[in-house]
Amino acid sequence: MDRDIKNAVSAADRDAQYDERAKRLLGNKIILAHILVKTIDEFNGMNPQDVVPCIEQGPFIGAVPIEPGLTNVEKEKFGQRVVGFNTESAEINEGLVRFDIVLYVRMKDGLSQIIVNVEAQKDEPSGYDILNRAVFYVSRLISSQKERDFVNTNYNDIKRVFSIWICMNMKENSMNYVHLTNDTLVGGYHWKGKLDLLNIVMIGISKELPEYDEKYELHRLLGAMFSKQLSVKEKLDIIENEYAIQAGDGIREDVSVMCNLSQGIKEDGIAIGKAEGEEKVILNMHKEGYALEQIAKIVEKTIEEVEAVIKEKEPMLV
Repeated sequence: MDRDIKNAVSAADRDAQYDERAKRLLGNKIILAHILVKTIDEFNGMNPQDVVPCIEQGPFIGAVPIEPGLTNVEKEKFGQRVVGFNTESAEINEGLVRFDIVLYVRMKDGLSQIIVNVEAQKDEPSGYDILNRAVFYVSRLISSQKERDFVNTNYNDIKRVFSIWICMNMKENSMNYVHLTNDTLVGGYHWKGKLDLLNIVMIGISKELPEYDEKYELHRLLGAMFSKQLSVKEKLDIIENEYAIQAGDGIREDVSVMCNLSQGIKEDGIAIGKAEGEEKVILNMHKEGYALEQIAKIVEKTIEEVEAVIKEKEPMLV
């Protein structure tokens, strides 16, 4: 196999491992609790430690398919039909797009539940508008509740849904709350129903780690966790000392592995950069039979850009 392809495949493999560890770290209940406190009105001002017991079913990490018809699975329990999230092994129907993290959270009243989805992105995608994807995800989490969380036409039983997106390497630290509003255009009739069912929170994390203060408290925690500049010791120092999070073996292992993988990804990227150019990498990987999605991820381009290179140089591949 061409050395360029070996380097590219190695980088892609490390990248996939890094993503998996990042999801595991983000899916730790105390980390999720910090996110909930800063993004969901019900938990605002609470101690994250007190929010942890509110996390009930889940978190399901990289296990629930997004595709219509595959999000839920029907089972039989004690002779009764039960519909729940489809959490079969990721190897089954491999290649499907899956929610990063999905969890059920019990509200403070002890009765109602909400469904929370957390998605992590290395940066803002260039091939599509990320808010469009967030709208699709939150809509799927609403529609997939039928027969799982409510039956027939019991639409008043729909649970509130939050889709929280964490985008790294942004120009500035930011947070936006996107939700439904009701603008009266004619008359004053009050339509019954809940406007708070669909909720999207977009969190932008800048490359520069902010100082610790209330405004950027969550940004500093997430920025430290996913920083590729900080050492393991520096990350754990922030996590444990500034946020009073007891970094058990799981968190320590994930942080350590992520640091090692990010260094490997950097080295692989340098090796690829020293090769004869990404155009050659694209053409060679296409010739070897790699999917366009795989090539695009490795060279960090959109599928359309990869297709354009292949079409332009197609005669060279004959």
